[in-house]
Amino acid sequence: MQLRHPSADIFIPDGKDPAAALGRITHLGVGAHQDDLEFMAFHGIQACYHSEADWFGGVTCTNGAGSSRTGSYAKYSDEEMMGVRRQEQRQAAIVGRYAAMVQLDYPSKIVKDPCDERLKDDLIDLLAAAQPRVVYTHNPADKHETHVAVVVAVLQAIREMPRQERPQAVYGCEVWRDLDWLPDAEKVVHDVCGHENLAAALNGLFDSQIAGGKRYDLAVVGRRRANATFFESHGVDQSDALSFAMDLTPLAADDSLDIVGYVTGFIDRFKADVTAKLRQRLER
Repeated sequence: MQLRHPSADIFIPDGKDPAAALGRITHLGVGAHQDDLEFMAFHGIQACYHSEADWFGGVTCTNGAGSSRTGSYAKYSDEEMMGVRRQEQRQAAIVGRYAAMVQLDYPSKIVKDPCDERLKDDLIDLLAAAQPRVVYTHNPADKHETHVAVVVAVLQAIREMPRQERPQAVYGCEVWRDLDWLPDAEKVVHDVCGHENLAAALNGLFDSQIAGGKRYDLAVVGRRRANATFFESHGVDQSDALSFAMDLTPLAADDSLDIVGYVTGFIDRFKADVTAKLRQRLER
């Protein structure tokens, strides 16, 4: 496979032929930055970890040059930080037993440029090679601009695939904005309890960010626990870790659906729910 950025990297933890490694992927995560996959797509990593038939594969789109850095990493150049971040992501692929870990190595400005189609075209090639059943990516209501650019590229790539090769499910996951606001009936609820040791190991591998001033390892686990506790107000917890996702499968299956209208529809229904509850108690 000829990826479009000259420093793009395909890493196969078990050394299998790249074509065969990509072809065995059943659950594919596509994230903007190193560590996004481990935070948002743990449901897929966990599902494949002990499976004989299912394999998780990862795609990271950007190069890590803009990562925060303090302490031991404070004096690292962008190039040095890129090398650290790439190696951290490779280590996560080893620990998580990924089928393959692809790092496309684009600067964020290219990912965010709507006129630059290289990311989308790479994703088309990777999706065609893997033909995964399930895709995890960012949710379109995320507040991080690069995350939104990635999910748009994912949806555009899927829509250019033959319908019979498209994934059966596409999930937009939580990172830089949680999805607790989604009406419960519209949440995709992923139970990610168990394997706390695996989750902790994966989260903790990204030392450059943890030591660099961002305790993502604690925040992600805390969010999952909070989701589990606050999901049901009138019953005991059925899980101790939940992650929420927005169902993007209709956008992947039906090219006629407007992406903006589909996403803002969730927001409109949330607004309607809040409005109705307030009016019920204020209007007499």
